Amino acid sequence: MEISGKIVQILQEQGGTSSRGNWRKREYIIETGGNYPKKVCMVAWGDDIDQFNLQMGEQVTASINLESREYNGRWYTDVKVWKVDRGNTQKPESRKQEQVPDVTTFSDDNSDDMLPF
Repeated sequence: MEISGKIVQILQEQGGTSSRGNWRKREYIIETGGNYPKKVCMVAWGDDIDQFNLQMGEQVTASINLESREYNGRWYTDVKVWKVDRGNTQKPESRKQEQVPDVTTFSDDNSDDMLPF
């Protein structure tokens, strides 16, 4: 899945130690565009924090995975970032036009083609 928008907030990095070793994560708030913008909290883990190096105000398209887990009878959902593309988040108009199939008009040229109803 992908989400596109502007980074509007960067939360403090968190870290700790688990049975698997040291861990760290950083959460980012991205605001989508359009008539009804939404804010989504997404998280980057470990070395991805440094690799992505997301900045406030930056326009990005983030490839994400959604993952939910249960803890003490409650469910928690993470939006995990695994890839970031920077720059223009809008698809070019030419690509939108390519996705529309050609429409032809119906004619009586082929009278052998009968509809079954």
